[in-house]
Amino acid sequence: MPERVFNFFAGPATLPYDVVKEAAKGVVNFENMGMSVMEISHRSAQFDRMFCEAQNNMLKIMGLSDDEYAVLFLGGGASTQFCALPFNFLKDSMTADYVVTGGWSKKAVKEAMFFGNVNIAASSEDSNFSFIPKEFNLTPGAAYVHTTSNNTLVGTQIKNFPETGDVPLVSDMSSDFLSRDLDFSKFSLIYAGAQKNIGPSGVAAVVVRRSWVDQARTEVPTMLSYKTHMSKNSLFNTPPSFPVYVVGLVMKWILAQGGIKAVEAANVKKAELLYSYMDDSNGFYTGTAEKDSRSLMNVTFRLPSEELEKKFIVEGAENDLFGLKGHRSVGGCRASIYNAMPHEGIEALIEFMKGFKAAN
Repeated sequence: MPERVFNFFAGPATLPYDVVKEAAKGVVNFENMGMSVMEISHRSAQFDRMFCEAQNNMLKIMGLSDDEYAVLFLGGGASTQFCALPFNFLKDSMTADYVVTGGWSKKAVKEAMFFGNVNIAASSEDSNFSFIPKEFNLTPGAAYVHTTSNNTLVGTQIKNFPETGDVPLVSDMSSDFLSRDLDFSKFSLIYAGAQKNIGPSGVAAVVVRRSWVDQARTEVPTMLSYKTHMSKNSLFNTPPSFPVYVVGLVMKWILAQGGIKAVEAANVKKAELLYSYMDDSNGFYTGTAEKDSRSLMNVTFRLPSEELEKKFIVEGAENDLFGLKGHRSVGGCRASIYNAMPHEGIEALIEFMKGFKAAN
C-alpha cells in the first residue's frame, strides 16, 4: 500500500496532504507548548489566536466582513442545523420556502415542519433528483428560502440560486463549501458540515449575517440559539478543538492555492476531464445527473449492470482508488472530487476506467 492513495469517499473525505501532515504535528505538540491541540484550554491565548484566525480567513476567502457576518464553529454537524435554523427563524404564522433537490433537502424539510409552515418552492423528486429546478414558487414575505447547493447522493449542483429579494436566502453548502467563487453576500446564512470539503468530521461551520441573528427568536434552547454562540464568538462552550484546528489549516491551504477563484478553476478542470471521458465512453459509463445540473464535487454514474459496478468498485480499490461506491440509497458508482483531490487522482481514475472498459 502506498503512503497516499486516491480517496474518492464522499465524506469524511480527502484532505490536502500538506494539511494532514501539519495537523499531525499539532496533535503531538501545538505551537511548541509541549501539549497537543486536543489538550490545551480553549480559553488559552494560543487557542484563541488559532480559532480567530480560522474564522477571519474563512471570511477573507468568502469576501465577507466581520462587521456584517459571524463565523460559528458548532458541534452536531449540518444535521443539527436542519432544526436550529427553523427554531431560530421560522416564527409563528410564517412560512419557510424549501427547494428540494435531494435526500438531505428532504431531511431539512422534515425538521422544519416541526416548527411551522413549509412551502416546497421547487422539487426534482419526481425525476429522482436528476436535475436542479429552474423555476421557484416562492412565498411573498417568507421567513427564509432554504437551498442545498450540492447534492452528494445524486451528483447535482445549483448553478443559479433563486432570487429572493428581501427574503433571507439560506444554503446548506456541506459538500461544496468554498469550492467555487460565489457572491456570498447574497446569503443570510450558510452552514456546512466540515467533513466533505473543509476539514474532518465533528464540526459544522455556520456563516451568518449578524443583523439577521438580531431578529431571531429568544425562546430557543441555549445551545440551539444562534444568539448564544454569536454573543460569545462561538466560544460559549468548549468547541470541537481538533476539527476547528484542521479547518483553520485548510483555510490557509486555500489561500496558498491563490484563493477561491484558483480552487474553482482547478475543480472545473478536474470535473470537465472526468465528465468528458464518461460522455465519450459509448454508454459504458453513464452519468446519472442531467448535464446542466452536474456537480463539480460528486460525479455519479452507472455501468451496464450492477454486477459490473460491484466489480468496478472492488478492482478500483485494488488499484488504490478508494470510495467509488455510490450511496446506498441510490446505488451505482460515485467519485467525489473535492478541493483536495489532486488532478493526478482524476487521471489515475480515468486510466483505470479505460482499462476496466476494455476488459469488460
